[in-house]
Amino acid sequence: MADDPLTTIARELDPVLERVDRAELEGMVLALGDAPRVFVTGEGRSGFMAKAFAMRLMHLGLTAYVVGESTTPAIGPGDLLVAVSGSGTTGHTVQIARAAAEAGARVRAVTSDAGSPLAQLAEAVLVVPAATKHRRPGEAASVQPLSSLFDQATHLVLDAVCLLLAGRRHVDNAAAKAAHANTE
Repeated sequence: MADDPLTTIARELDPVLERVDRAELEGMVLALGDAPRVFVTGEGRSGFMAKAFAMRLMHLGLTAYVVGESTTPAIGPGDLLVAVSGSGTTGHTVQIARAAAEAGARVRAVTSDAGSPLAQLAEAVLVVPAATKHRRPGEAASVQPLSSLFDQATHLVLDAVCLLLAGRRHVDNAAAKAAHANTE
């Protein structure tokens, strides 16, 4: 009898999360703490993970923007762009990272491929070693479609970054809730 799908997903996630480099997590936390403004970008489901991350950063008191939204200002020197792409080859994400770097912003990549074009543009990479739609050698095996495993793991990894950041900034649930939207 086949595994329950929730059990299957949990079994796929565990080894991916175990392989995430804790020093890379720490580097992301430090970069976020030093940034006057944080911009996030990504396409498709990776973009949704980036948007969820920006939302949580705002709850933690950071100034965070999603690239492409109508109220997002120009990025500039000292700002930080967090670019999410499973393959690290997504054309629009790579283009945005290049433009941010040219504007003097720092770039951090969240990707499965530390040698990708996106990673090469970044000052540092947070590798999420999960399966993408390309199923390249070295990616974790997955029965899930496309980049589901990468997207799930990325969400959890970025939540771990936020948990570390919240601890450093002394932001508990009550403080985060106070920053939560009250017009819903």
